[in-house]
This record gives sequence, C-alpha cells and structure tokens, in this order.
Amino acid sequence: MNMKNNWWKAIASFLVVLFTMPLGHALMMIMEKTMTPVVLHYSAFLMGLVGLLIVITGVFVKGDTKQTIFGLIGGLLFWTGWVEFLFQYYATRWGTQPEIVNGEVVTKPEYLILPASFGMWMMMMTLYIFSTKNGCNFINWWQRRLLGSRKNEIAARPMTRHTSLVTFMELNMILWASYLLLMFCYDNNFLGDRHPVTSIVAAGCLLGSIFIFKKQLRLSSWGANIRMAIATVVVFWVPVEVLGRLDFFREFWVEPQEYATQMICILVVFLVLLGYIVVAARKQKSKE
Repeated sequence: MNMKNNWWKAIASFLVVLFTMPLGHALMMIMEKTMTPVVLHYSAFLMGLVGLLIVITGVFVKGDTKQTIFGLIGGLLFWTGWVEFLFQYYATRWGTQPEIVNGEVVTKPEYLILPASFGMWMMMMTLYIFSTKNGCNFINWWQRRLLGSRKNEIAARPMTRHTSLVTFMELNMILWASYLLLMFCYDNNFLGDRHPVTSIVAAGCLLGSIFIFKKQLRLSSWGANIRMAIATVVVFWVPVEVLGRLDFFREFWVEPQEYATQMICILVVFLVLLGYIVVAARKQKSKE
C-alpha cells in the first residue's frame, strides 16, 4: 500500500473540481440573462443530452483518468441541463414563487421544489446500500451498520464497472444529497438558515471535507484522486453556500457579468490544470 502523501495531485484534482462550481453557476446565470425563456429551455435540454452522450462516450475511451474526466464533465452538464434547468422550467411553468426576505430573493423556485425528490434519492440509495459492493466510504459505513456480519452476503457483488459512469453517478448523487441537505436546513418549517443546527451542519461538512482530503492525499493515480476530489469539493461547498447565504462574502459567480475578469481567470486556470492532468496521467501510465 502506497502511504506517500500526493500533495500536488490532491491539490490539482481538488482545484479542478472546485472550479467547476463557480463556473457552473456562472454558466447558468449567463444563459438566464442572455436567452429568451424558449431558447433557454431548449438549450438546457440540449446541454443535458450532450452531457449524457459525453458520459456514454467515456465508457468506450481507454484510460482511467480520461474516463473520469468524461464522467465529471458529462455529469456536470447533465445535472445542470436535465436537473436544475428542468426544475426551473416546471417551477416557472406552474408559477412557483421564490422565497423572498426583505425584498430580496434568497431561494429560487426550482430549489424550493427540489426537496420533493427526496423519495427518489432514497430509492437510489436503497439500491446502492443493499445491492452493491462499492468503494464509497459513506455507503460502506451504512452497510456495516445496517447489514452487519451479513454485508458480504447481501451486497456481494459490484455493478459492472465503467469509470465514466461511476464518476457520473458519484457526482450526481452527492450533488443531489447536498442540495437536499441545504434545502432542509434553509426551510424555516424545519430549521432556517440562521438556526444553530444549520451552522453545525456547515461546520461538520467543513471538517468532513478535511477528513476526505486526507484520504485523497493517499491516492497515487490521477483518476482516483479526481473521483475522491468530487466528494471533497461538494462537501466543502456546503459551508461555502451557507456562508454565502448569510452574506459573509459576495458570491461573485452569480453575477458573472459584473466579475468577468475573475470568472475568466478561473476558467483559464481550470483549463490549464485539466490539460496538465491529462498529460501527466499519460506520462504516468507510460512509466508503469
């Protein structure tokens, strides 16, 4: 077992995944502000379709790192186009009202109805917990608690492993979980964004992201490091969202037209790091 800390790989992987968060938000804002509603929703549907095709293409490409990148990029486009924008479409179509505090929109309509998908999320988690042997620490923890000594008997085999699909499902499931968690915390019928428990959840996620990053440091391959970085970043992003909602800092990625320089810098660094990882992974493979 390699116990070496792979600091550069972990940091580069973390930054690549991290930068997709503001870039994804900025892309949605630009589309909303520059497109008519009809063009917007056709474009969003096409975006989701392209994302799905990228993920499927990733099944057929060779190389763990390439397959991971296909799953990551395709998954982000899929989530944005076929999840977030579809919720937005139906929220707008049926007149769902946003949550407004002091005359300011604090939660958009699409996110207010997203918690209704909790049952579907649980349906997917039930499949993973009781029917699959996998490498997810979160799912493995639940399997040990729920299945006990019968874990290897009940969850005996993994699904057919396609790295692109593994990355795709990991990204979508953990994004989905984080949105459900945040919407539950923000809901005044349960907690509210200024409730102490919401602050505890944010602090817990920050500590959790550090714990996940420590595991990420041990991964010597680029593909595995990027996949672990997805969990690190999404968990880390929960306190970022909470602090942004409480106005601890300005979320400049929701106003990309006002902060074009910052967004362009993030995009350039993201592309440079992504290109570097592809080249570095190819060199690493040639040495093995």
